[in-house]
Amino acid sequence: MAWPSIFQRGTLLSQFSHHHVVVFLLTFFSYSLLHASRKTFSNVKVSISKQWTPSAFNTSIELPVEIWSSNHLFPNAEEATLFLGTLDTIFLFSYAVGLFISGIIGDRLNLRWVLSFGMCSSALVVFVFGTLTEWLHFYNKGLYCSLWIVNGLLQSTGWPCVVAVMGSWFGKAGRGVVFGLWSACASVGNILGACLASSVLQYGYEYAFLVTAAVQFAGGIIIFFGLLVSPEEIGLPGIEAEENFEEDSHRPLISGAENEDEAEPNYSIQEDKTITQVKAISFYQACCLPGVIAYSLAYACLKLVNYSFFFWLPFYLSNNFGWKEAEADRLSIWYDVGGIIGGTLQGFISDVLQKRAPVLALSLLLAIGSLVGYSRSPNDKSINALLMAVTGFFIGGPSNMISSAISADLGRQELIQGSSEALATVTGIVDGTGSIGAAVGQYLVSLIQDSLGWMWVFYFFILMTSCTILFISPLIVREMCYLMQRRQTRILSG
Repeated sequence: MAWPSIFQRGTLLSQFSHHHVVVFLLTFFSYSLLHASRKTFSNVKVSISKQWTPSAFNTSIELPVEIWSSNHLFPNAEEATLFLGTLDTIFLFSYAVGLFISGIIGDRLNLRWVLSFGMCSSALVVFVFGTLTEWLHFYNKGLYCSLWIVNGLLQSTGWPCVVAVMGSWFGKAGRGVVFGLWSACASVGNILGACLASSVLQYGYEYAFLVTAAVQFAGGIIIFFGLLVSPEEIGLPGIEAEENFEEDSHRPLISGAENEDEAEPNYSIQEDKTITQVKAISFYQACCLPGVIAYSLAYACLKLVNYSFFFWLPFYLSNNFGWKEAEADRLSIWYDVGGIIGGTLQGFISDVLQKRAPVLALSLLLAIGSLVGYSRSPNDKSINALLMAVTGFFIGGPSNMISSAISADLGRQELIQGSSEALATVTGIVDGTGSIGAAVGQYLVSLIQDSLGWMWVFYFFILMTSCTILFISPLIVREMCYLMQRRQTRILSG
């Protein structure tokens, strides 16, 4: 075991100042607020659909047609629901494209400015989309699509920036457990969005958008004035300076090479030893870093499964078991709970081993079994909630690890040692590729469910989980070999 390496130079907690705590909380809640606004849209879809199809509620033949049909955007609720689903797909694709762009921008501009701008401007777009159009009684499909494309691009500034900031403050020692706990921000945002929307929905869906937009805008202002992007801003040593003191056992968590000659040589930024500080790297250079493409493709498959549970789980529970919509919404929280626990615990184990891929592989193998078990869950809420939490543990946990801790590892590996200008770009590549997979997946899930039924949807999830393992299999083999060699060395030296 590698306990000493995790807590070398004092305990993990002793390395954290109050600045670390403030950065943790500010980045946590900033992304939670971004997710809350997304969840608000999901929670008010029924109300929006009713508002867009008022002809269904015209019970008085004496009411003039020009009054009740003034906001007649769709002839029936089915077409309105289809358009709302189209908006989801539009958002995911624009969000995915935006992640690639935002990562590059984040590495070239001040991360605090980019994050604050994204939060405030996204809040304004959400306000116009859901509140202003309703107050003005202006309903237009083209406007809604355009606003949601812009919102996807603006929301994409969030994840690359917060991961880059966290990566600048928290080093490899303990990064797995810290990022595992921190990546619960998305789940907390989902819960927060549901609470904010439900508290004012009785007054009209436009007030749900108003409240979440106002809170998000205020959060963006706080980020602008309160977030410290890196320790160097206040004279503290940077992460690279601290990690230069680490022993040989502290090899990069994404590499299993025993020495520098065995490391992948396909790209090196610091070919000239006289260069001590490298500015932002290009998109192509970031893609060439070892592990980036492998983890990006793996995350595309895994995020497809994870987001399918996010979007479809309440509908599946209502459709398959006949449970009330409110009960299904409350029960679906257990998937997020499992993901939070899984990401934290698996991150801690990966810190102990100093390797991520073997932990991911074991969790994903068990995820296949949990998917089989959950697909055969009986019509019992307690058993279903338990199986759902187990599934979230083995799927949501690895998803959180790849999008946070592993992205930070990839952006701070040996080949770019001394450069702090790669984290956002690498995070954007990984999460952007994952979001493309998630966007395609939502269409495929609906197509498979309509044609073949829910059991084939679970077969599809199992296939995607298996593909996740396949894409990172070279990294798994390499890191497992390294762990076995390290164990043999310790046995011989002991």
